[in-house]
Amino acid sequence: MTTRSGLIVAAPHPAALTAARQAARRGGNAVDAALAAAAALTVVYPHQCSLGGDLIALVHSPDGGVRAVLSAGAAAQDVDVEALRAADGRMPAQGPQTVTVPGVVAGWTALAEAYGTPGALAAALRDAAALAEEGATVSAGLARAVRERASRIGEDPGLDALLTGPGGAPLDEGDPLPQPRLATVLRALADDPSSFYRGGVAEALADGLRRAGSPLTAGDLAAHRAESVEALVLDVAGTRWWAAPPPSQGASLLAVLEAANAAAKLPEPERTGVLVARCQDASAARDLLLGDPRGGTPDLDGLLHPAPLAGALPPKPPFRPAGDTVAITAVDSTGLAVSLIQSVYQTFGSGICDPGTGIVLHNRGSAFSLLPGHPALIGPGLRPPHTLCPVLGRSAGLLLAAGCQGGRAQPQILAQTVPDLMDPDADPSAVLNRPRWVTGARDIGHKTGTLLAEPGSVPAATTAFPSAVPVVVAPGRTDLAGHTQAVRLTADGRLDGAADPRADGGTELHLLEGNTL
Repeated sequence: MTTRSGLIVAAPHPAALTAARQAARRGGNAVDAALAAAAALTVVYPHQCSLGGDLIALVHSPDGGVRAVLSAGAAAQDVDVEALRAADGRMPAQGPQTVTVPGVVAGWTALAEAYGTPGALAAALRDAAALAEEGATVSAGLARAVRERASRIGEDPGLDALLTGPGGAPLDEGDPLPQPRLATVLRALADDPSSFYRGGVAEALADGLRRAGSPLTAGDLAAHRAESVEALVLDVAGTRWWAAPPPSQGASLLAVLEAANAAAKLPEPERTGVLVARCQDASAARDLLLGDPRGGTPDLDGLLHPAPLAGALPPKPPFRPAGDTVAITAVDSTGLAVSLIQSVYQTFGSGICDPGTGIVLHNRGSAFSLLPGHPALIGPGLRPPHTLCPVLGRSAGLLLAAGCQGGRAQPQILAQTVPDLMDPDADPSAVLNRPRWVTGARDIGHKTGTLLAEPGSVPAATTAFPSAVPVVVAPGRTDLAGHTQAVRLTADGRLDGAADPRADGGTELHLLEGNTL
């Protein structure tokens, strides 16, 4: 009998796959490999993730249990809500007031302690430090982000130093990306990850935050803890789905997955029309109902069973979030699987790179509301609503870990991919290669509600399509349709997966010695 033993990782950048391979060769499991990839990505993808961002993950244990790890940071204890209201009726899109406590490092530590191999995280952080010291190269995706955000980069001394070459020109694809200060921080974290929150790194970061004008203090950093909590569950059509609870938008994902199953046997274009409508309903419910359980009890039933808009216009986000995120998925032959998502939210987050540490700081706080009584109202020690939306699926024949980049549209993107990935005979690469659509407004670059369709994703893509909003066909593939990463373990032990062709990465399959496919 042929055995299949090993692990597989999907990630959006080759450096992440190299890091995962190194972790596997050291004897690491799926979580070790995912964490190694995650650490590398904070070096090579500063426009999408960093030590200054947040993390939400789902982990499937070999015994079948699933936990959600939430490491989403909170607003400062000294946040001045009235001053924010006086400045504007809505939260700023970027800048120091949008920086909440970064949760990535605490999330890595929680995952490593609960599921990892002793010493594996420290080794991964040293690998990441070497990558930062020696200078990674600029990927195509990072080069696009530098071009698109050139004016914002020039406004911040830290970002300007990071992303401008010796001759003063913006970095381009293939240019070196040395980050010596970040390398120093990564080496310190390899020795003691808690120093990010209570130690030398925390002191340096708190000083940098103060200089940037943020109300966050060393005390706010010290108060942060990652949480391990029960995941949300949906059982439908022989598959059990898991998603992260609030403040993640995981409930919105389960709502649209349920609709996707109900519409699966409908003919086109009705099937897609039903799913589009449900995505719009779920998005509107999220904007109205999602908040931090620390500030009150979210209306979970309203999120899982969103009321139909019935032609009403959904709430508009106050600005274009342009969410930037990385998803890393991994599974090994024991049934240990992880979907890990880390993010700085918008491209280059708050638009601030702390010069002392080389850390790009996220702008998750921009997702707070300033409306009195809103579930997402900003307050001391509260967390903003989160777009990060990992997913796990399990049936009698298959275990799936998936996640995607895509900001507010993550539930829409996953609903178009993960149901078909639950078929053991489906080719994961073919599923992720198919054209997709997303619906939104400012979040996808349109002033009003719009369905943005990659060519071939919407049947006929004409006015006859049953959509409550205009359909705009993109000229080709678009990053707005998300970067999905998916890996699978079948009941007969086969490992497979795929990385989204819209990103820069791929998959890495590591087989244990003595076994063959």
